[in-house]
Amino acid sequence: MNGHNNPGATRREVLKAAATMAAAGSVAILTISPSQATPAEMKAALRQVIGEAKIKRGKVKLDVPPLVENGNTVALSVAVESPMTPSDHVKAIHIFNEKNPQPNIISIRLGPRAGRASVATRIRLADTQQIVAIAEMSDGSFWSDTADVIVTIAACLEDLQ
Repeated sequence: MNGHNNPGATRREVLKAAATMAAAGSVAILTISPSQATPAEMKAALRQVIGEAKIKRGKVKLDVPPLVENGNTVALSVAVESPMTPSDHVKAIHIFNEKNPQPNIISIRLGPRAGRASVATRIRLADTQQIVAIAEMSDGSFWSDTADVIVTIAACLEDLQ
């Protein structure tokens, strides 16, 4: 027992066991690789947002550089053609990616009082991949734009060399 109400091993007990294993020559080697979404996971995340609705091309302008030197800070903006009136407006903008740890980057809710359907942010990209922006309209339709981005230095991986 480690003297606490917690039945788990203490840090000292774990280090002692690791040292014993190392001395005995039976060290287990763990390979750690960054978590990464897949194109299939991105499609599943899209379906969670839009259900079985059809996505149309157009109305959405996704602006992201095609070549990014450093994936730690990538400028991204999305603008949607809409009059932003109570009867015709953008309800939400959703941004997805193929290879980051999570396939959905952000979802932004809007209303007619937003004035215009335009957002800008910075994101991190773990690798070269496709970015998808989806606009959810007040009439229930979904519109999209995509961009392929080449990343030369992936986010969070610079110090692994």
